Amino acid sequence: MNGKHSTIAKAFISDGFFCPITVMSETDANSYLRQLEIAESKHFASDQFKMGLRRYSNLLLPFVDEITRKTEITDFIAEILGPNLLVLDAPFFIKEPNSSSFVSWHQDLHYWGLESDEEVTAWVALTPATTDNGCMRFIAGSQNQRIDHHDTFHGDNLLTRGQETLIKVDESTATDGQLLPGQMSIHHGRILHASHPNNTHERRIGIAVRYIPTHARQGPGSNMSAMLVRGEDRFHNFHLCRPPSGVLEERDIQQWMEISEARNTVMMNR
Repeated sequence: MNGKHSTIAKAFISDGFFCPITVMSETDANSYLRQLEIAESKHFASDQFKMGLRRYSNLLLPFVDEITRKTEITDFIAEILGPNLLVLDAPFFIKEPNSSSFVSWHQDLHYWGLESDEEVTAWVALTPATTDNGCMRFIAGSQNQRIDHHDTFHGDNLLTRGQETLIKVDESTATDGQLLPGQMSIHHGRILHASHPNNTHERRIGIAVRYIPTHARQGPGSNMSAMLVRGEDRFHNFHLCRPPSGVLEERDIQQWMEISEARNTVMMNR
């Protein structure tokens, strides 16, 4: 890897996050955004589509699967996790204009049913992510802590269970992960992160791609699947997903239902 990649990897290991990183042009980001909007206009009445945006969207939308495989993204991830990569999930995080939706302070890996902390999330912006519209916020170095959480099931919380830490986070120590369309942040699954509501008149849209190495293992009782996006899988610790054949195709919906149900079981029982 070149010096730029190595510098970012070192900063990630130290702080638990890094941003911004440009991984595509704004024109390409706008093209992907347009594909999302076309799918939304066509399937706006489908509950399966709405749920699919929040869990394994890469199984239902070919353009998301394409994004997860982009070498401009995976080159950075491989520098940290190694050359053989799986995508555990790829949910959209969408905040509508002037919405009260937020994400509470939490650590991802508290709930994910993995035996190790080897995970990197690439949060790819399709629209600007700013302080005003609720960009992600990080507490540098907090990936080295394991903090207890509790569930709130708050209606405006974008997390599955409204999970949040039991400690009070000092907001003054947080870093805003502001991004332009086509940029990404990367963060460790143990870092404390959150985001505030969108106080602007525009949508805030990003995709959180959850990368793990192929040697990662599931915890007891887990039966999750993952998508191989780079290299080879010689370990077979996860059921491998099939790439989508089209937008919300019936055969892909069936696969999505089986895979998302297994993941939900893990997420809700942790």
